[in-house]
Amino acid sequence: MRQLLLFLLLLVGLGSPVFAQKKTAVPRTPLDFGFGHLVVMFGKDSVDLLIQSPPGREAAPLPVLLWAQGSLPKPLILYDQHGAYGVFPFLNKKAFPNCHLVIIGKPGVPMVMNVEGRNPNQLFSTATPTAYYCQRNYLDYYVRRDEAIIRYLKKQPWVDAKNVVAGGHSEGSAVVAQLAAMPGLLRRAVYLSGSPLGRELTKIARDPTDADSAAVEAEFARWQHAVDHPTQNDCGPGDSDQNMFAHGQSELPALLGATVPIFVGYGTRDADAAANDYLRLEAIRQHKTTLTFRPYVGREHNFFGFKNGQVNYDDYYWEKVGAEFLRWAGLQ
Repeated sequence: MRQLLLFLLLLVGLGSPVFAQKKTAVPRTPLDFGFGHLVVMFGKDSVDLLIQSPPGREAAPLPVLLWAQGSLPKPLILYDQHGAYGVFPFLNKKAFPNCHLVIIGKPGVPMVMNVEGRNPNQLFSTATPTAYYCQRNYLDYYVRRDEAIIRYLKKQPWVDAKNVVAGGHSEGSAVVAQLAAMPGLLRRAVYLSGSPLGRELTKIARDPTDADSAAVEAEFARWQHAVDHPTQNDCGPGDSDQNMFAHGQSELPALLGATVPIFVGYGTRDADAAANDYLRLEAIRQHKTTLTFRPYVGREHNFFGFKNGQVNYDDYYWEKVGAEFLRWAGLQ
């Protein structure tokens, strides 16, 4: 499968709208692309799980890596006339990990979408969010949902219940941080390109050479509004107040309070690099040996490198990052 490069990045926390799936004569299913598909109830919500297993070992009791999605409400499987794009950005087809890979669909977002003739990188900012999605698109919902799914998975015969790992990138890392802090839930956790001091700090971080502070002051005002309305989840452009409030808070208590090993990976040219460096300083100060830090020198938020001062999207590094954390987790 090809990798899909979605560049509506993450740091600014743009709450991209759900894109309605175009109807086709013959709807495709996850099975058509070689994936398993489960529907699990979480309260009154039906939750879609996509599962990819080592070939021929779909029923074998193996470890599980649950991957938490980032901020974009995209369908899990996007395809065109050439086939499907990759679902797991870190996956190296030549060395499939020794585990079941599980990913959960975004609430109210279709599992499969035909993107033929369209640019997948531009699809998720042109439509109006559904109320169903907006009312569930906040950190606490994803944490409670994913915890319930993990407890469900541990009861399945094809899961090694003592060996469940959760991993996530960007917004998904915030979910993973909270899951890692829950006693007995995970064996290990993978925290990639996270915002340990909260996403708001990233958004207001000042360029010392920039004399114009209007944008920063506007962001402070936006944060004040979110603090005053921390449960407001109305649909609209950008993050809801509820989502903004949750992701604006420090993740240090969860990360430093967790007792399970955590792999912390980030690019040194990511806007959150300094916050991850601070997390490392605090881990050293508190004698926390459960956190393993891997700074990727010269890499940005999605682990791309740079060429002539610009992000080099031909320099795809995700598979190398994946190989590192999979080996660290004992899954490769």
